[in-house]
Amino acid sequence: MNRTPSSATAAREQTDAVQGAGPDSGSTLSNGLKQRHLSMIALGGVIGAGLFVGSREGIAAAGPSIVLAYAVSGALVMLIMRMLGEMAAANPASGSFSVHAERSIGSWAGFTVGWMFTALLCVAVAAEAMGAADIMVGWFPGSEPWMWVLLFMLIFTGTNLAAVSNFGEFEFWFAALKVAAIGIFLVLGLLAIFGLLPGTSAPGTTHLTGDGGFLPKGVDGLMVGLLASVFAYGGLETVTIAAAESKDPVRGVARAVRTAMWRIALFYVGSMAIIVTVIPWSAPSIAKSGPYVAVLDYLKIPAAGQLMNVVILVALLSAVNANLYGASRMAYSLITRGQGPAFLGKVSGGVPRRSVLLCAAFGFFAVVLSFLWPDTLFQWLLNMVGAAVLVVWGFIAVAQLRMRRMLEREAPERLVVRMWAFPVLTWVALAGIAAVLLLMLRDENQRIQLLFTGGFGLVLTVIGLIRQRALGRAASPSQQ
Repeated sequence: MNRTPSSATAAREQTDAVQGAGPDSGSTLSNGLKQRHLSMIALGGVIGAGLFVGSREGIAAAGPSIVLAYAVSGALVMLIMRMLGEMAAANPASGSFSVHAERSIGSWAGFTVGWMFTALLCVAVAAEAMGAADIMVGWFPGSEPWMWVLLFMLIFTGTNLAAVSNFGEFEFWFAALKVAAIGIFLVLGLLAIFGLLPGTSAPGTTHLTGDGGFLPKGVDGLMVGLLASVFAYGGLETVTIAAAESKDPVRGVARAVRTAMWRIALFYVGSMAIIVTVIPWSAPSIAKSGPYVAVLDYLKIPAAGQLMNVVILVALLSAVNANLYGASRMAYSLITRGQGPAFLGKVSGGVPRRSVLLCAAFGFFAVVLSFLWPDTLFQWLLNMVGAAVLVVWGFIAVAQLRMRRMLEREAPERLVVRMWAFPVLTWVALAGIAAVLLLMLRDENQRIQLLFTGGFGLVLTVIGLIRQRALGRAASPSQQ
């Protein structure tokens, strides 16, 4: 008589498999991340280079309505994070949404979204390292960008090869500095808006309604701003990957997800509101120096440009560190589930070092492409992952739709975090993702990215389906 394990046992076995238990894994991932690490990663992870650097394009396109654009895209991200939090709290795993997609949709889905996300983070490692190198070259004109890229890659590869607590400490202090910087900016901005900062007068709504009004470039401008804001939120998913290596992953995920709403509202929407209220959205200084430096210069803050360059450098280095970590853990999870080369799945000292080296090598390879063939091969690589975050979000939503029913039926006690108004808001999120994809089709540059990413996703899907069918045929004789 066959015995069927209980749902709780099955869930534990699944979590163990994802975290590396098994004869070929060598060891298991450590639980060296502390609650303070997770809390600060969740808090500071929302403050990225996309906010400091990418927001200037959004403001130029949308004007004051960039506040609305960030609010709408932020609402979509809140729904995605809530869905991901529900699944991650029910089944913490280093593979996060890849594991959830595999369990609820099929192994092909876990394979597709997992390797697409890994590629996205590896390419992001290269892009962020080059951005940090550009800042260093500005400070040290006689140096070469490749020298700084190599230095940063070596530092953070070494950090990720060591104990996971080292990654946690780096991110803790990086995040603390970013949170402090954006906090000071918000306070100064509010004081200026209310006329409480010496040397400034309250602007009222002058900059929100003048110079073309709230929608100076119409709905089309708002749509462009919306696209710019959506991609600024990418990377928030890493906290659910990191939670699997903490001592209390369920509590860590639950806390991170429950505070997502106010973090997005405060840091993104709040700072955009301050920028377009304090200074005119069309001010040349925004395009020249960036919106944050422009505001600080307007408020006569000494050395504003250099201070913000330090903050942006920290944000870029934090992204290199976090993306390398997230890519290596996702790759490791895929490998331990039989969806990658087995020899890369060995764990030593609680760290999947071979996966770290694989992802670092891919990231450095992308850097080499950027120097040798910046307009061809590297641009193709960027286009391949240009819309990957939307693919990831789509899989998260579909997986949550299916997994929620499974959990309610088999293990309702594991629903520590619940998606709001299920399933209505899950369908709303899917509609929002579809709307963003349609908006991308309207823009020529975005359309190219969408087509490249779609092609990459299709290739991964075909490979995943072939593997799934082959594994099914191999398993069928033992089930007869």
